[in-house]
Amino acid sequence: MMRRLAAGALAVGTALALTAAPASAHTSLTSASPAKDAAVAAPSQIVLTYADPVRLPRVVVMDASKKQYQSGPAKAVDNKVTQAVGGALPNGEYTVGWRVVSSDGHPVEGTYTFTVKGSSATAQDPAPASSPAAAPAAGKSSGSSGWLWIGLIVLVIALAAGAVAWLRRSSAAKG
Repeated sequence: MMRRLAAGALAVGTALALTAAPASAHTSLTSASPAKDAAVAAPSQIVLTYADPVRLPRVVVMDASKKQYQSGPAKAVDNKVTQAVGGALPNGEYTVGWRVVSSDGHPVEGTYTFTVKGSSATAQDPAPASSPAAAPAAGKSSGSSGWLWIGLIVLVIALAAGAVAWLRRSSAAKG
């Protein structure tokens, strides 16, 4: 009886230990230039700094009419991403949409806005956007942590089944 109780407690303890929430290693945006909600002169580039090194960056710079102003691919070096801006930005509000892959392999994305003031460029200037894809969704983060939970559940079930088989075998050997 005590062995069954001990084995049951061990199985429950193991299940609880294995299903504890894993630590999230996703990175986060720590600063941006131009900064969020800033009023600035037309920038020639967007610089995004993250808490950790990132890879596969994508940055989109759009005005209110969804016209894009990024030029060429974004470049990641360690935890900094730089995106060139194509041409002078006219006065107005701009949205920066970004998406990177953090060091743990999960994509992280978000958006922020800034305003250009004092620019001599006009809205009719051509915008040489080189990346026609839509901006990443605002403030969303996605990943594949669902597979981690499925794997942990399968492992807990396998451990519980092993504990039951071990108990039956040890009981049969004594009986």
